[in-house]
Amino acid sequence: MASFCMRCPGARGRAMKISELTKQTGVSKETIHHYIREGLLRKPRKTGKNTADYGDHYVRQVRLIKELRDNYFLPLPIIKKIMKEQKRQTPSEQSSFQVQSEYLRPLERFFPREIKGQDAFQEATGLGRYWLDKMEEWGIISARISDEDRVYSHENVVIGRLMVDMDRLGFGPRDGYDPKNLKPLSDYIQNYLTVGAREYLERNAETLDSPDLYEKSGQFTELMSLFLYHLYRRIVRDAAPPRCEDKQPLD
Repeated sequence: MASFCMRCPGARGRAMKISELTKQTGVSKETIHHYIREGLLRKPRKTGKNTADYGDHYVRQVRLIKELRDNYFLPLPIIKKIMKEQKRQTPSEQSSFQVQSEYLRPLERFFPREIKGQDAFQEATGLGRYWLDKMEEWGIISARISDEDRVYSHENVVIGRLMVDMDRLGFGPRDGYDPKNLKPLSDYIQNYLTVGAREYLERNAETLDSPDLYEKSGQFTELMSLFLYHLYRRIVRDAAPPRCEDKQPLD
């Protein structure tokens, strides 16, 4: 079965020169050297007098530092403490933190970006046309029509990117994961929220003109989003067998 991704990722786990590291992270060579001098990154393996090899973990760490700088405006001393604390976390906790720092960007809340057209959506997310059509057919990704073209909200763009990242992690259709599993989940949530909203409107029809209605509705939307997010995480943590790294010593 076809991959979610338009372009499959290349080989992993290899060393790279600093020129490739800067290309993959968008961070200059001078800045990376500064991070090394400040102790945020460990020194790379030297391969010559003026050359060194950087592993894939440098890409993740540099991107994380960039996210914390650009989106949370944290100074380097604070980021250094965060990086040290992250080393004490389990690998699963580290991965979770990196994903959250990438997708839960506070500035994007102020500048929601819409994408117009399927080609632009694919370019922004990496999602293949076949799966974009399927996800629209199943109601997982939706678009409004403007000037006879599809317009995708910021949330739809994030959903597309998440699916591509799932595929890269090995949870895509070519790895045996059936994307149809997403449809009943989406249908259930949409039906639950639609029924709940209708019942609320019927019960509170006389107070809908309240000046703080929209404010409270927006807050409730965010609370429900966080509730579903943490409920899923709690269920996964409770259901998953304990890993050796997570087990606590008996004594």
